[in-house]
Order: sequence, then structure tokens, then C-alpha cells
Amino acid sequence: MVFGLFICLDTFLFVFTLLPVRACLAVLTCIYRLVTCCRQSLLEPSQKCDIIRATILVLGSAGLGYLDTSALYHVIRGQSVIKLYVMYNMLEIFDRLLASIGQDTLDSLYWVACDKSKNYFAAAFYFAIATIYVLTHSTVLLVEAVTLNVAINSHNKALLTIMISNNFVELKGSVFKKFETDNLFQMSCSDIRERFHYVVLMTVVSMRNLEQFHWDYNHLETLIPHILLVLCGEVVVDWIKHAFITKFNDITPDIYQKYKAILSKDLAVSRHRNVHSEHSDLVSRRMGFTPIPLGCLVWQTVNQSLTFPGVSGKLFLVVCFLCLVTMKVLVGICLLGHACKYRQATDISPGRSSSGQNPSRPPKPTEKQIKSNSGKALSDVDRYTLCSNRIE
Repeated sequence: MVFGLFICLDTFLFVFTLLPVRACLAVLTCIYRLVTCCRQSLLEPSQKCDIIRATILVLGSAGLGYLDTSALYHVIRGQSVIKLYVMYNMLEIFDRLLASIGQDTLDSLYWVACDKSKNYFAAAFYFAIATIYVLTHSTVLLVEAVTLNVAINSHNKALLTIMISNNFVELKGSVFKKFETDNLFQMSCSDIRERFHYVVLMTVVSMRNLEQFHWDYNHLETLIPHILLVLCGEVVVDWIKHAFITKFNDITPDIYQKYKAILSKDLAVSRHRNVHSEHSDLVSRRMGFTPIPLGCLVWQTVNQSLTFPGVSGKLFLVVCFLCLVTMKVLVGICLLGHACKYRQATDISPGRSSSGQNPSRPPKPTEKQIKSNSGKALSDVDRYTLCSNRIE
């Protein structure tokens, strides 16, 4: 779970750090080749995708700017607790449905944009569809964040209590079902994505609250207990859920090492030079985590909550950007090193004990041995792949 959370963090930081830099370099490369009349193609496929991602991110953030979050907050706050509870559940359902089609929409756009047939009408059509998707998904996430803000700021805390108890309702629909290893893999990926979403949403809620109190950090003493209550409740429920699922379905805990091996393989393979897919695309397919809508929400929240006046403000903004880039590089290097070491450990044959391990101990399964109970390779299972006649 921790390894998956850091993978999501690495993918999310890419949107704010390397993506703007790569998009600017792609634009400069295009201008240079136009000026010099270079016979080479104006842009490589990866550069086209970078420009498309950055453009959609800017359009999505600008579209969220037209929504009045203050008016939305008061409208949601005026509703009854039951209505808010139903609305929050509906938002979670819409979030999952949109996430299931998000990566397919973006992949279709990338494929059409990089196609050598140069069908500009199809590219414009898919670009419009992808932009509408990002705007819709970002709006759903914004309303979900505002609803959480209302729940935390409500006086009786009834809505917050209902939301936390809603996690325990999830146990009823999970632990008494028959689970194969591929279904459990999908659930694990879903839990990782859900935890990361909660962390980002709680960060947004904290920023909005601190802005209303003129950045009085003493207000954090009121916010932090409620935020920890929501996050810890999510973690505890996930632990209970996975414990009983593995117990009732006779699944050994070693299966999570196999899941980690698959994520390590995705991380290592995405760094190869002959691979056209970005790491963010592989993570999106595997975990159902699309970072662009969430990035639009965070970008718009920062834009509305923080101001950087004068030269000192701009200098502070540059320093923050450099810190984020440094953090992205460090997280990426640590993750890649850990993934390569883990893959190497899983490939050690039984007769080799150079690592000092006991030769009599059963070796870890190799990637070819990682199979689900239904016979399908777990490496072929994505977040929204139909497994055992259902999707978790």
C-alpha cells in the first residue's frame, strides 16, 4: 500500500513539475524547426502528448475558475444531512465511473494525435471530448471537496460521523463475497487510489479553511483531529476488509508481494527507452488513477487561496517550484531503485544464495509465476478489467 501511494505521488508530482517543463521544451523545439525549415517532423509523438496534457490541464483549471466555490459551499451547507449523505455517495460513484473512462478517452486522443495519417478533424473531436471529460471529473472532485469541507465545519458533526460510518458499510459488501486473487488486486489498487484521493482532498479542504481564517495556523488545531479521523478511519476499515477477505477466501498474505512485483515491473519497464507509454499512463491503467483532473482541482485551489505579489512573491514561487522538482526527482529515483531491487530479488533462482538468505526457504515467485486463481496473468489485470465476471 505504501509503495503504491508513493507511485501515485510520483505520478501526481509529474503534472506540476516535469510536464510544464517538457511542454515548454516541445513548443520551443517546434518553433525552432519552423524557423530553420528543418525537414525533420516538427514534434515527436511524446512531445505532442506533453503539449496535449499541458493544454488540457490549463483548460481544465481555467474552467474550474468560473465556478463560485463560496456560493457552492453555502448551497451545500444549506441542505439537510440526509441529502448531503446521498449526494456524497453519488459523487463517489460518479468519480469511479469517470475514472473508468478517463484513461481510455485520453489514450484515444494520444493515439489519434500521434497517428501519421494526420486526421485533424478526429484529433480536434477527441481533444474536445477529453477536455469535457477533464472538466466534468474536476467539477465532481471540487463538489466532493466542498462537501467534505461542509462536513468538517458543521457544528453537530453528524455528516462527518455518517461519512466515516459509511466506510464500515463497505465491509458488508466486500468481506462476504468470493474473491479471486485478480479481484483482490483490483480492490488493492482501488484502495491505494482512494487513500491518495482523500489525502489530496483533505489538503484542499485545509487550504480553503486556512484562507477563510486569514492563514491563522491556530485553526489547524481544530482541523487536524477531524482530518486524521477520516484518514485513519479509511485505513482501519481497509485493514479489516483485507484481513477478512484473505481469511474467508484462503488467500495467503504473500499475494501482496506479488502485487508489489507487478507494480515494480510497471515502474521499471516504463523507464526503458524503447517504451512509448509514459509512467503516468501505466499507473492510470493499473490503478485507475488519472492525475490531470485532480491536478486541475489543486491548481485552481492554490490559485484562489494563495497570492504572490511583488518580486519576492515571484521568487518564492520559483523556489517552491524548484523544491517540487527536487522532490519529484528524489521520489522517482527512490521508487525506481526500490522497484529494480525488488524485481532482481524475485528473479533469484532457488539454488542461488548470494544475498545471504537461507537456501531452504521457498523462493519468491517470479513474474511468470504470478497467476490469478482463474488462470489469467495478474500482470494483464488492470483496474477496470473484467475478472471473475465482475470488477471490484
